[in-house]
Amino acid sequence: MYELKTLLPQFDIKLPTCMYNLKNVSLSADPTTSTSSVSCSASEFSSSINLRKSIPCALDLDFLGRQIQHLLKDETVSVVIRQDKIIQQLQGLKTQLGKIRAGLGICGKTVQHSTAFQDGRKEVSLQDIVINGHPNFIPYALLALKNAWRDLYTVNVKTFIHSTMADIGPAARKFEAEMDKIPVNNALPNINVTLIWKNCEHMEMISSPTMYVPIYGEVNVIRYLGRVGPTEYRYEGSPLCNEIDLVLDICYQLLRCSTHKAQVAMVRLLDKRLKQQYFGGSQMSVADIGVHSSLIRIPTITDKDLTPALLAWRKRAKLVTQI
Repeated sequence: MYELKTLLPQFDIKLPTCMYNLKNVSLSADPTTSTSSVSCSASEFSSSINLRKSIPCALDLDFLGRQIQHLLKDETVSVVIRQDKIIQQLQGLKTQLGKIRAGLGICGKTVQHSTAFQDGRKEVSLQDIVINGHPNFIPYALLALKNAWRDLYTVNVKTFIHSTMADIGPAARKFEAEMDKIPVNNALPNINVTLIWKNCEHMEMISSPTMYVPIYGEVNVIRYLGRVGPTEYRYEGSPLCNEIDLVLDICYQLLRCSTHKAQVAMVRLLDKRLKQQYFGGSQMSVADIGVHSSLIRIPTITDKDLTPALLAWRKRAKLVTQI
C-alpha cells in the first residue's frame, strides 16, 4: 500500500494540570508503533484476508435465536407470576371489603329480578339507592311503602347520620323505630335503601353508584319507586296515569307552600281529585302514598282543614300504610 505522509507536524503540547487526563482512543494498543510508518504489502494483505475467511463467523443466528427464546420465556414466566400475585391481592381486598360491608350492614347484594313487558321491553335489574334527607322533612313515604308492599315487595331501609347533623331529633328516631318494626322478607324481590340524615335543603335520591345524578323531592322518589316496585303499583299503563301524576304534582306544590292559606288551597285541589275510594281508582296507588306522606309532614293541616271525603280516605289509607 502507499505510505502516507504526516500532514500535521509533531508539536510538543503542554496540557494544563487543572484538568483530568483522558486516554487518547485514537492511539493503537502499542504506543511505540507510529501510525505514519504502518505499511502492508499486497501479499500480506491477501494472506490476512484468506485467514479471516477460514475463521467461522462469531454471530451464530441459531444460538442467538435460542437466547432470545430463553429470555422471552423467562419474561413470560415472570409476568404470569406477577399476575397471579396481583389476583391474590385483589381477592384478599375483595374479602376485606366484604367484611366491611357486612359489618356496616349496607351495600349488600339485592335479589335481582328481570321481567319482560307485553311490548317487549325488559326490566332493568334494580340497584341499591341512597337517599339524603333532613330530619325536619322525614320521608314518611318510605314507611308507607314498606307497610303497603309488605306482602309484595321488601323495602329494606338502613339509616345513618351524616357529620353535618349533631342530632336528628325525636321525630326522626321514632321514624327509625317504626321502620325497624316492619319485618324484612328476603324471599321477596327487594331493594336496599340507605337513608342518610343530612343537613340538606331538599330530599335527594341517588340511584346509580357510578353516576351522581340525584332525583330531588319525595314525590319524584315515589314516582321512581312506583316504576321499579311491584307491578300492582306501576301506573304507567293505567288509564289513570295522568291523574296520578297530577295528584303527585299537587303534593309537590303542597310541600312547598309557605303559608297556611296556600296549604289549604292545595288541600281543596286534592279533594277535587278524589273521585273514588282512592286517588288512583278503587285500589290504592302511589298517589295515595304521596298524599298521605305529605299530610303527615305538614302538622299545621288539621282535621278541620280536611273535607269529609278526605277524612274518610285517610282512614282507609291508614289501614294499609299503618302510619
